[in-house]
Amino acid sequence: MNSATTLTLLGCDFTSAPSRRKPITLAVGRADRGRVVLDAVERFETLDAWAERMAAPGRWVGGFDLPFGLPRELVTHLGWPTDWSACMAHYAALSRESIRDSFAAFCDARPVGGKFAHRATDGPAGSSPSMKWVNPPVAFMLHAGVPRLVAAGVTLPGLHEGDGSRVGLEAYPGLLARSVLGSTSYKSDDKARQTPERLIARKTLIHALENGQAPLLQAVGLRLKLTHAQHDTLVADASGDSLDAVLCLLQAAWAEQRHRAGAPRWGLPEFDPLEGWIVTA
Repeated sequence: MNSATTLTLLGCDFTSAPSRRKPITLAVGRADRGRVVLDAVERFETLDAWAERMAAPGRWVGGFDLPFGLPRELVTHLGWPTDWSACMAHYAALSRESIRDSFAAFCDARPVGGKFAHRATDGPAGSSPSMKWVNPPVAFMLHAGVPRLVAAGVTLPGLHEGDGSRVGLEAYPGLLARSVLGSTSYKSDDKARQTPERLIARKTLIHALENGQAPLLQAVGLRLKLTHAQHDTLVADASGDSLDAVLCLLQAAWAEQRHRAGAPRWGLPEFDPLEGWIVTA
């Protein structure tokens, strides 16, 4: 394939507080005749370094493991703007403490079992509500990530028009992992929980991805292509950050394949333009 026409694929395992110990992890690859080739894994210890990478010239579509929107029910209740751009600008201007206090007050007023508001995509994706501020703090991931993607000029289909050459999609690695492993856990940041069982689960998941056996990949005829060294690195990373970035890369590859087949919005269905949608859900 001519390098001028090659679209780079990205998969991003995001954290709202990157550090040397827990950087933002970016898988970089490309589609080549039904294979998704992993070319590199990049790591960013600061939000500014990551934002600079997102703003750099290039032609790519990426899957990002962070929410791109808040539940309409929550936004309406708080009296925030219901236009996505205005809502995100309002949200970006708030402190994390203020966000936590607003969301906690919302939850406190609701019955047990229904504390959080959900987006429509949470059901089919099995994702955490984007207003959660702990375990995982996805509300802060949205707060740290989305404004920087917008400032970088990235297009977020159905939400924000950027320069069109760099396209960001909300991804969720757990959706692809569960299609292979069910509820079996394959990762943990806690050293004490980095068990042999989770190691076996990572091996099982990677084997399925390399053989195109994940239902999502089977549906579009894709499989992951790794070198032996890359395979061993993904298996050895007990935090799962590298593997999660690769899972997001594969979701971006799915979207690129759907886009080439003529699907609108990179394969996303019609969705609430305030809430956003998780690719492949």
